[in-house]
Amino acid sequence: MEQTQFMPVLKEPEPKKKGNRKLLIILFLLFAVLLAILFFNSSVSKISAITISGQQYIGAVEVEEASGIAVGDAFFGTSSNTVESRIEKLSSVKKATVTKNFPGDVHIQVEEFPSVGYELSPQGEITALLSNGTTLSMHGRDFVVDKPVLAKWPAKDPNKVKLTKVLAELPPSIIGDFSEIIPIPSASYPDRIKIYTRTQFEVITAISLLKEKAPRLVAVIEQQAPGKVTMLLADTYSEYQSDFLESEDSNEKETTQ
Repeated sequence: MEQTQFMPVLKEPEPKKKGNRKLLIILFLLFAVLLAILFFNSSVSKISAITISGQQYIGAVEVEEASGIAVGDAFFGTSSNTVESRIEKLSSVKKATVTKNFPGDVHIQVEEFPSVGYELSPQGEITALLSNGTTLSMHGRDFVVDKPVLAKWPAKDPNKVKLTKVLAELPPSIIGDFSEIIPIPSASYPDRIKIYTRTQFEVITAISLLKEKAPRLVAVIEQQAPGKVTMLLADTYSEYQSDFLESEDSNEKETTQ
């Protein structure tokens, strides 16, 4: 008896789905592009407000102009680092910090170089001297002269810039007592200066020695009566005569009347 042999059933190959996948990818990309276009053309993607704080000597308008951004610009159009570097090119700005809060808010925090004194121009205009040597007009600003006034300094005297940098390294309590600083250069000390203090001392020293001599000067002012102090190669002190103090007091009264 013959045995019947069965042939195995061959499965038909499944249709390839590559075409469907490509179509889905294309549709997804088109949808993503459409969403991106709608987003970047909507008000949500724009800068809606710019706030500026921390500045004292320059105006908010000047800071905003230097930043290179404005309300209505693309929120993601410029990086925070780029905006910060633009603002820090302003001569009075020491550091700028830009913070973005989505949607639309940009905050700029400005840190300026501190003022170390003021200067009186021949025309009688007061300018602020910053620790990096920058001068800024104080015309139209409210301020208190709580730091020394530099008088009789030539416009391009390099020692003036050196002085501002040294003053920036001194404690505020020290420079707060300085009322006036004038240059009195000599052959031995081209950077020699005379300092008048609010505590009625007259100090002769040099810019290159001022930081070193400052602690000794504080000790003299705290322990001695008003007088003349010289702090160069050697330190000397001499008390004012009583008639000098009387003339100083009378001069002060005349200026206040």
